[in-house]
Amino acid sequence: MYQILIVEDEDIIRKNLVYYMPWNELDCLVVAEARNGIEGIEAIKKHQPDIVIADINMPIMDGLKMIEETCDRFEYVSILLTGYSDFNYAKEAIKHGVIEYLLKPLVTDEMKEAIARAKVQCDIRRAYLGKQYKTDELKNTALLKDFSVDATEDSVVKDMLQYIYDHYHEKIYIQDLVNHLNYSESYLNAKFKEAIGTTFIEYLNRYRIQKALKLLNEGAHKIQEIACSCGIGDYKYFGIVFKKYMGCSPKEYLSEIKSYSS
Repeated sequence: MYQILIVEDEDIIRKNLVYYMPWNELDCLVVAEARNGIEGIEAIKKHQPDIVIADINMPIMDGLKMIEETCDRFEYVSILLTGYSDFNYAKEAIKHGVIEYLLKPLVTDEMKEAIARAKVQCDIRRAYLGKQYKTDELKNTALLKDFSVDATEDSVVKDMLQYIYDHYHEKIYIQDLVNHLNYSESYLNAKFKEAIGTTFIEYLNRYRIQKALKLLNEGAHKIQEIACSCGIGDYKYFGIVFKKYMGCSPKEYLSEIKSYSS
């Protein structure tokens, strides 16, 4: 159901719109009404309607000014009402994305047609925003908490994290840290898991895939190059590790990004 906000200073016109339009038939619900642009802005913030029907000429703040101040911050489709035809008003209305410009006295059938067109625009925007959200969701997949070396007081764990950040693009084994830090493998794994909540190898793999995602999103690198730059030189093994954390192969991930971005 599409949520409607009606902003009109003339009580009779506003109440007629609220109570006498067949909103249920139109799959719409009036969620709020306002008497001027200031009240309209507050209602837009509070209810975030799908469609805003507003008079142009109102006291305190007119409908165009209200739309101008909110159209960039809130996703809604707007229909403007006016008592007379004015080309300059219409031109301003179009500039701010108003899809309909109706003259008073209002004709029910004209309003129904305007609402039908507004609903189509709402559906288009929802589809677009859904794609954008999905794209952003994919691109911003967070595999790791953002641990800095200062996130823990344990000097051994700090050294282990720093080693990952400095050498993730190389082949790394826990034995490298044993030799580097002069502690046993069991001691290092226990310390790391206690502080970070996962094993050293698990964290290393997640960090590598996080770096791989960034490069994939840039769209300028071959998958084999990305695998090597993240320390997993074997293309097939890179695909296995990537799928473990992302649920899809690198190629499938790129395909998803492209389809949602187009």
